[in-house]
This record gives sequence, structure tokens and C-alpha cells, in this order.
Amino acid sequence: MWQTILKYGVIAGLVVGGFEMGTFLAFSGMPPLKYGMLLGYTTMLIALSAVFVGIKRHRDVDRGGVIGFWPAFGIGLGVSFIAGIFYVAAWEAVQAMTHMDFASAYAKAIIANEQAKGASAEALAKLGAEMERFKVQYADPMFRLPMTFVEIFPVGVLVSLVSAGLLRNSRFLPARRA
Repeated sequence: MWQTILKYGVIAGLVVGGFEMGTFLAFSGMPPLKYGMLLGYTTMLIALSAVFVGIKRHRDVDRGGVIGFWPAFGIGLGVSFIAGIFYVAAWEAVQAMTHMDFASAYAKAIIANEQAKGASAEALAKLGAEMERFKVQYADPMFRLPMTFVEIFPVGVLVSLVSAGLLRNSRFLPARRA
């Protein structure tokens, strides 16, 4: 089980980390906000398909075609956890390589978005103050690292729940017999 978690966690981590690094290097920093989230979460789902594959392989090869919900969910969480660590490491590497000030770019984009919506000067001033606090918080690794991890891990929990729910049924995509 641990070997499966490690193998598929590393695969998912390399995929999500590679896409993350490639995206930010291609855009020479932060991609446009409207595409960044879509691209990011799509990449996470693609990478976290390793959760499904890992659980299925463990069920079919190591467990004789049968696995319960909780063991399957545990494998999924393990794979997601390792992928999350790779995701955080890739994010830190991107910031170091590009010398990107994500917090400032993010704050600028959020304020510009609110200006475009026609927010009042008072609302923009309040938002500006909130963004300044965010920049200070984001500079602290004890805030930034868990915050980055929390971007991907809930997606992994969801993929793990769905995968465990489907694959606990041995008739769902049964193992092929030689």
C-alpha cells in the first residue's frame, strides 16, 4: 500500500509541479487571473487522476480485485498529500526562479477587477488595506506554505472520495484476467 501511495503520489506531484512550473515560466510570471484558476484546477484534476489509477492498481493487483471504501480513500489521501507537497515545492521554486512577487501581482489584479466593476473609492480603499495585510501575511512561509497546500489538497480529497466510492465496487472496471 505504501509503495502504491508513494509511486502514484510522485507521479501526480511531478505532473502538477511540472505543469505549474511550465505555466508560470511560459507567462514569465503570473498568467492572467481569468485563465490562471481554470488552468490551475484543470491541471490539478489531470494530475490527481493518479489517485484513481493508484487505487485501481492496488485493488486489482495487490488486493485480488477487492478493496473497501476506507482503504481506497486512505490511498487516495496519501497520493493527494504527496502531490500537494510537490505542488508547494514547485510553487516555491517558481517564485524563486522568476523573482515573482505573487502577492503584489494578485493584489493589483483583485483591485483592478473591483475598479472595473465600478467599486466606490471607499470600498477600494478598504480592499487596498486588506491586500496590504495579505502581502505581509504572504511573505511569511508559515502562512504561504499551508495556504498553497490548501489549494490542491481539497481537490485531492474530492477525487479520493469519488475514486474510493467507485472502486470499492469490484464490478466497476474489473481487473482483466490473463
